[in-house]
Amino acid sequence: MSEDPTNLDGLAVETRLVHAATGAGAKLSAQTVGPPIQKASTVLMPDAASLYAYDRPTYGRQGLASHHALSEALCDLENASHCQLYGSGLAAATGALMSVLASGDEILVTDGVYQPVRRFCDGFLQRFGVTTCYYPSGAPADQIMALVTPKTRLILIESPCSLTFELTDVSALTSAAKARGVLTLMDNTYAAGFAFKPLDHGVDLSMQALTKYVCGHSDTFLGSVCTRREDLWDMIKTTMVDAGFAVAPEDAYQGLRGLRTLATRFPRHGENGVIVAKWLETREEVARILHPALPSHAQHDLWRRDYAGTGGLFGVELQPMSAAKVEGFLNALKLFGLGFSFGGFESLAILSKPTRTASPWMGGPLIRLNVGLEAPTDLIADLSQAFEAIHA
Repeated sequence: MSEDPTNLDGLAVETRLVHAATGAGAKLSAQTVGPPIQKASTVLMPDAASLYAYDRPTYGRQGLASHHALSEALCDLENASHCQLYGSGLAAATGALMSVLASGDEILVTDGVYQPVRRFCDGFLQRFGVTTCYYPSGAPADQIMALVTPKTRLILIESPCSLTFELTDVSALTSAAKARGVLTLMDNTYAAGFAFKPLDHGVDLSMQALTKYVCGHSDTFLGSVCTRREDLWDMIKTTMVDAGFAVAPEDAYQGLRGLRTLATRFPRHGENGVIVAKWLETREEVARILHPALPSHAQHDLWRRDYAGTGGLFGVELQPMSAAKVEGFLNALKLFGLGFSFGGFESLAILSKPTRTASPWMGGPLIRLNVGLEAPTDLIADLSQAFEAIHA
């Protein structure tokens, strides 16, 4: 279609219904604060030569207005030059791994990695000839690098780990990895690209589940991978096209909408979380709090050096008690919902069951809390009555 058929006079009604108002949106002059949501599979080219000129989207799956607006904003957030969107955080992690790995490669993965990523490594990647070696969470860079072999292609970092909250000295590890020609991929969902900038610390690929803090309202699945490296960007784009990844335009818009308020919401999560965590440290039922922003955390100094803030996610190790009492505590909560996500406006709690290979979890019963945007006094009262319930 070389031009917009504005003159439909004389054409049959069936033809007029198909072609009426084609391209009308492009003629609108109104400027809005958000991008248009373009719901399209087909993208019309201005001429035949443009059909195979890939300097622009040629199909809706590659992303249109809302996708590009969100990608540009995420590049600004993460100090990146390129950003690829995915339909979930897990898809972002697996998409990045599939982009850079090949049969015969080996990857080093933190032992505290997000459980679905562990399943992908141990299942999917293993079937395609990629070997996974787990390193102890929180291990120093030299201990991790001692595991590197000539086959090691990539080191996967999650810092802090989302159940047990060990930190990695990212700058030290990426410096050593670059010297050995090993790539680094970091899951930065905890800091949302806001409190920590992986690419500034030498990471090659920064991934996050936008589902969490960026979207922020527990109603959208979305993920991203950001980079500054042109060679890796070409691999990411190729895999995106070849594997058929796609993001709905409405979801991209929701991600952009959430991103607009991230700088307001994220610090409030952090402030509320610290208040609740400090109160929990005073409870006799609590053995320790796993919160990098608290001085009691073993790696607090590293957190202070590298992080510009914290969200509302942390762990609570309870004193030894029966499984029935732990479940009773969770069941007694009224304001904390029982759910697996974090970063949304609402407070959540789960019973954590860390899966470990290189560094077994040796602590007591472990609860993970996501402190939301409620008043901390109300959340503390809810936790207090849940503790009293198990004593009763």
